[in-house]
Amino acid sequence: MNALPVYSTLINAASQWPDKPAIHDEYGTMSFLQLLDEVNTLKEQLIRAGIQPGMGVGVMAKNGRNFIAAIFAVVACGATVMPLSHQLKKNEIEAVLNEAELHAIVDDFSGLNPTNNPIHLIDVNIGKMRLAFSNHPFIKVFAPHVNAPAFIRFTSGTTGKAKGVVISHESAIERVEAANKILNLGSDDTVIWVLPIAYHFVVSILLYVRFGAAIAIARDFLAKNIIEITNQYKGTLLYASPMQIRLLANDGGTEKMNSLKRVISTSAPITAETCQLFEQRYQLKVSQAYGIIEIGLPLINHQITEDNIDSVGFVLPDYDVQILDENNAFLPKGAIGKLGIKGPGMFDAYLSPPLKRSEVLVNGYFITADFAMVLDDGSVKIHGREKSMINVSGNKVFPEEVEGVLETYPGIKLAKVSAIPHRLMGQIIKADIVLSNSVIEIDQEEVLTYCRKRLSTYKIPQKIDIVSAVEMTATGKIQR
Repeated sequence: MNALPVYSTLINAASQWPDKPAIHDEYGTMSFLQLLDEVNTLKEQLIRAGIQPGMGVGVMAKNGRNFIAAIFAVVACGATVMPLSHQLKKNEIEAVLNEAELHAIVDDFSGLNPTNNPIHLIDVNIGKMRLAFSNHPFIKVFAPHVNAPAFIRFTSGTTGKAKGVVISHESAIERVEAANKILNLGSDDTVIWVLPIAYHFVVSILLYVRFGAAIAIARDFLAKNIIEITNQYKGTLLYASPMQIRLLANDGGTEKMNSLKRVISTSAPITAETCQLFEQRYQLKVSQAYGIIEIGLPLINHQITEDNIDSVGFVLPDYDVQILDENNAFLPKGAIGKLGIKGPGMFDAYLSPPLKRSEVLVNGYFITADFAMVLDDGSVKIHGREKSMINVSGNKVFPEEVEGVLETYPGIKLAKVSAIPHRLMGQIIKADIVLSNSVIEIDQEEVLTYCRKRLSTYKIPQKIDIVSAVEMTATGKIQR
């Protein structure tokens, strides 16, 4: 096998469909051959600047061709890539660098300067990117316990604490191949892209490149612009979050998206009501899909009925799903329990502590943080996620992180962060705050300003309540 199959995926696409559009974005259209040329140009500059096989490199950029090209270029160098949001704040970037011990970061100038270290300017076809090395010297191979690692992403795991999930080249290709057995995407398709590339690449962007589908990147997620780009490029698949589906469903216009063959909602639960409103507006059904960074895309609702409209779907051909009790015994249909999944393309390891996949699985199954049941027709319905994690428009928020920031504000003794339902966002963040004994009151707007400087926008509390105490466990932890 080629040592860099992810990079080879792009080489093969450029060979099969050299002149076919690969990306439509704000700068125009780029073919697969042009994308490969851009990646190779970036790759050579990165190598000259010091990027080597075995390094861990972050790529931080806004949605667009430069983000996609930089991710492929880092992988083509033999390094492991960590896609990062350009909306990260300084302390969040520092936390990522320290937790993952990345050796360098490439960015497109759309966010904060990731480090204070000297930079290398990287020429791209449109604009420039910069490369800065971190303070972690290259004295050891990144994720040495994984054979040919390609990607790393942080996730909650099953404990609510963020973990670095490492995916090898082989696993990435396996999960792409498995997902397309149901998606059936090909070179005649155009995917309308509105999700953050930072959180969706392997079973999305990589899959589209592998099978020759064009990617039309919307400049934002306003309904008017999504409709416009869909009709301009004759989009066949809309892959979006529930928030974006709700915005489209509530659009007051009459223009349709007649070229669409499929609409898939992912990254958070969507209500049956929203699906029905969307269908009334566009005469298109909305499928749910269940994606998880440790596994890929094992469930898609490709057979929608009135009885399963809010299920996350049916198990893809190559996967096996079971519902388990607290002792990890299988439960029958209709019973609610822990969702266990096994199949191809599973993650290879956690980064730190370095745990291999075999050390995490239970009888071959990855036990997710979700509680679910199998309906009579065989589809899977999610009943709830692990208590501590909050989903804000598909963005995962860990209460401990927000609490940690709040508790550094003068006058705040203790903070408890939780979710409250929101019609558009799915969930928003509420903070209960206990003041220090010497403090009578606090300026809530100043607290929010303090958070805005230290947290991504979706992590900022939308509601703050001053309380006298929060419930604690016997071991002195916040009761959730």
